[in-house]
Amino acid sequence: MDKSLKNKVIFITGASRGIGREIALRCARDGAKIVIAAKSAEPHPTLEGTIFSVAEEVEKAGGKALPLAVDVREEAAVSNAVAKAVDVFGGIDILVNNASAINLGSTSDISMKRFDLIFSVNVRATFMCSKLCIPHLKKSSNPHILNLSPPLSMNPKWFKKHVAYTMSKYGMSMCTLGMAEEFKKDGIAVNSLWPKTLIATAAIAVNISRLLYHASRKPLIVADAAYEIITTDSRALTGNFFIDETILRQRGVTDFKQYSMHRFIPVIKDIFVDS
Repeated sequence: MDKSLKNKVIFITGASRGIGREIALRCARDGAKIVIAAKSAEPHPTLEGTIFSVAEEVEKAGGKALPLAVDVREEAAVSNAVAKAVDVFGGIDILVNNASAINLGSTSDISMKRFDLIFSVNVRATFMCSKLCIPHLKKSSNPHILNLSPPLSMNPKWFKKHVAYTMSKYGMSMCTLGMAEEFKKDGIAVNSLWPKTLIATAAIAVNISRLLYHASRKPLIVADAAYEIITTDSRALTGNFFIDETILRQRGVTDFKQYSMHRFIPVIKDIFVDS
């Protein structure tokens, strides 16, 4: 089948910066139609990027852009965004559930307000965006849902320090596990993708550590891996928990230094990665 995403409609949550933005730009190079669904309509004081700045980049890269201010926690907002995407672009071929909230607090430290936030953004929004896009995905010739979430594991070490966050990210992965089987008959591929190493996003630089930022890989590696997944026949690739480096190696990539923020600083493995 044709690997090009030309004229494919790709709905990406949290696409105003970081990995979501990079996936949008990678797809735009094929001439895809990108729905940039994110909260950031106004510039953030410390984080770069808005839905409108990414829309400009998408257009310059060769794609078509539809920037939509969307809080993925709000059903009406997501429903309206899906309807707008279908009205403007004629359908939806691919959904990328990239929006995510992080809090690595322990059970004792995390507030219930923060707990509710990470579950609303990570689990509920992934489920809801998928649910609302599925009627349109069923009409596509090569429909995909891609969740940015880790492989499922019952290793207690991934729960010990941040059980709330782990449960929320695994909730996204359970959407992959269940929906892949539920919609296999419809030809809708549902897969998860997770980075092997830390990824250099503004969130890490601003909220965690500038040192870790430099020991990370560029978001492009996740975008390249996502591209490989969503350009594959949906009926032949579903229910998988991919690691970015692994699938790229399978598809012939050998130079991973190209993705390092600094070629001579060793990269650090991400959480939820056992090997």
